[in-house]
Amino acid sequence: MDTTASRRPPGEPARPRRRPPEILTEQEAIALIRACSARASSGIRNRALIAVLWRCGLRIAEALALELRDLDLEASTIRVRHGKGDKSRTVGVDHQTAALLARWLDHRRGLWPGARAPVFCTLHGGRVDASYVRHLLPRLARRAGIDRRVHAHGLRHTYAAELARERAPINVIRDALGHTSLAVTDRYLRDVAPMHVIETMRARRWEGA
Repeated sequence: MDTTASRRPPGEPARPRRRPPEILTEQEAIALIRACSARASSGIRNRALIAVLWRCGLRIAEALALELRDLDLEASTIRVRHGKGDKSRTVGVDHQTAALLARWLDHRRGLWPGARAPVFCTLHGGRVDASYVRHLLPRLARRAGIDRRVHAHGLRHTYAAELARERAPINVIRDALGHTSLAVTDRYLRDVAPMHVIETMRARRWEGA
């Protein structure tokens, strides 16, 4: 048997196996949002942020880089100007996500009226740090009773999974995610396959018994 591919230099630690992302159900994603306070300033902001990560498929860095000029809630769009590889794209915003964003923006004006602050700013007008979000999501998941790994990139995968289940063409999914090629999107969607197969099998019917 050829073991060439598995060899590594002596003393070099084995790379940890990449764990597939945890795809949330719609009910779990909603529970995650509802685990945020609906009254505290940080909770109102975090509700909008999680909705953008989930329903718009933004990378965490893209979401935290958003400025007010990037939002057009009347047209239901977000302009991602700082995508991976410095590429830009425009994504759509559904009604519920737009409502959460509008509530945060209205609340934000009273906290930080200056237009120079990022959309998802701290209570002092600074940019929310990605490490804060990485620690926040597992904590909210525990509060919501979600028994699986929850992280920002998993919300992006959940978005891709939903588009795939809704039979969106792969080129549409590619553009929405900001991928450079269909090959990247295809690899992305392979992680979705197990859930898609399970749901297909659950829907099968047979006579008897």
